[in-house]
Amino acid sequence: MEDIPAPSVLDVGCGTGMLSEQLLGALPSCRLTGIDLSPAMVERARARLAGRAEVREADAERLPFHDGVFDLVVCNDSFHHYPDPDRAAFQMWRVLRKGGALVLGDVWQPAPARAVMNAWMPFSHEGDVRIYSETELRAILGTWFQRVHWSRIGLTGCLVVASKG
Repeated sequence: MEDIPAPSVLDVGCGTGMLSEQLLGALPSCRLTGIDLSPAMVERARARLAGRAEVREADAERLPFHDGVFDLVVCNDSFHHYPDPDRAAFQMWRVLRKGGALVLGDVWQPAPARAVMNAWMPFSHEGDVRIYSETELRAILGTWFQRVHWSRIGLTGCLVVASKG
């Protein structure tokens, strides 16, 4: 991003705006937009970011942006909430410029724990849909993105970096 004077960044599922705030600190010249489906989260993010970014209510599966308008899309700790992850992945790909990158961080569990948690999720009231394996995330994102790199973060997280060719 250093070679782009004012990169355009989209934070999908921005929640309270914590990651957006960190991105603004790391990339002070960026033009940042955050979206979240929850009106309460949008209000909290707006309060935290205090006009330094545009924050709007929107669905990750129906992003309200033109094609190819962002240099970077980040999605942290929200992909497991999306009922149609293939559509969400396509939408993130669609709004990226050619050469842009997706950075996705989400929960991860080894197979036995993941199976138990996924069986429990229909009874959860947290909006969780599915915890994905490395293979599943690579397949979902690999449909649209090139060079999908997956890595485990700590005991219960993963980080995926994918590029739009």
